[in-house]
Amino acid sequence: MKDRAAAMAEFKRMLIWIAIAAVLMVIGALWYLSLYTEMRLSLVLATIGGVFLSVLLGCGLFAAAFFSDKSGHDQSVTDATSHSGDDR
Repeated sequence: MKDRAAAMAEFKRMLIWIAIAAVLMVIGALWYLSLYTEMRLSLVLATIGGVFLSVLLGCGLFAAAFFSDKSGHDQSVTDATSHSGDDR
């Protein structure tokens, strides 16, 4: 139980860093676009939504995989699905 609490705290910390990285990526993308094109509201909203959600989804799924491993969920599934050989 102690490992799960530590894993949950680390997962929350990772999500905060992922959100910060996503905001920085949006700022970078908007800056890059402003160099080469006129900034319209639709472009800005699409860039914010696309870049932010893509970074959040991609990194969030990796963070969830690491959380699953560190919290012991993967091991409990492995233990539950392993066959001792007497079932067959």
